[in-house]
Amino acid sequence: MNELREVEVVVIGAGQAGLSSAYHLRRTGFEPDRDFVVLDHSPAPGGAWQFRWPSLTYGKVHGMHALPGMELTDADPARPSADVIGEYFDRYERTFGLRVRRPVDVRTVRDGGGGRLLVETSDGDWWTRALINATGTWDRPFWPRYPGQETFRGRQLHTAQYAGPEEFAGQRVVVVGGGASGTQHLLELAPYAAATTWVTRRPPVFREGPFDQDAGRSAVALVEERVRQGLPPRSVVSVTGLPLNDTIRQGLANGILDRQPMFDRITPDGVEWDDGRHVAADVILWATGFRAALDHLRPLRLREPGGGIRVEGTRAVADPRVHLVGYGPSASTIGANRAGRAAVRDIRRLLAGERPVAA
Repeated sequence: MNELREVEVVVIGAGQAGLSSAYHLRRTGFEPDRDFVVLDHSPAPGGAWQFRWPSLTYGKVHGMHALPGMELTDADPARPSADVIGEYFDRYERTFGLRVRRPVDVRTVRDGGGGRLLVETSDGDWWTRALINATGTWDRPFWPRYPGQETFRGRQLHTAQYAGPEEFAGQRVVVVGGGASGTQHLLELAPYAAATTWVTRRPPVFREGPFDQDAGRSAVALVEERVRQGLPPRSVVSVTGLPLNDTIRQGLANGILDRQPMFDRITPDGVEWDDGRHVAADVILWATGFRAALDHLRPLRLREPGGGIRVEGTRAVADPRVHLVGYGPSASTIGANRAGRAAVRDIRRLLAGERPVAA
């Protein structure tokens, strides 16, 4: 039987953005299971972090910011980030009694009439007056398409499938992508692989010095302007650059991070450029990022002609009942914390019948 229940707010996703939102809902008087629910399709606490490769230790994580109301202290930098953050999220959910329901797959969100939204899930359906979407990007790895891709006789995989460097021992690996994952993969793979080649569409930009608050605000402003225009958000690295730390410097010095321009085609045994150059490969590792996982919102017709969802603060301009937290300028961990608070503040106005406040 398809059970139908009603709450004031449904939160989809229990990563940083979803837990931050749930915390602020509870803090302002909303009760879990009575006034709001948090639906998460992952098997355990930890958001996308639980799926990260074991060699990504907590000490290698860039910019993990604590959830509101509870610091992450005394974490062993040598432990896998999946374990450290998974345990932290689990403790957070229990401490604040957020009662996350999992695993629950949200299949679609549509207009339910009478000012309500209908959230259809694998565990029954929900009527709600407001929705906080915090589904992140992990479920939508981006695979570029290049001529000849289907002819490659080796293995192709995405960062989302990467389990560690040992499985590439003795193999020739082409790593595609200029972000943090691409550089981390290369530095890990080099001692194991027979050869590595790094290719990116644009020359990587390495950032010297500390990433201070002014730089952070500037980066967020660039991303925010795109979502205001209804364009798809750009990656964080595209506006912040890569931090030039000692590990990266060593990788540049020893030739591991020797960036090549993007190849023009894939051949059965490697990759090839129009100038005739060819690199033989056993593996192509696509460290090409992710896209926002928003297909379940398609019935609401939120997308603009530019391909993105136009957002004011966290509120979808096309439907003020819907808030996107962890999307665009709030995709960072600290940004998700702030956005969760802002979304709850806006939703309280909506439920009270007040007009939205411009961001």
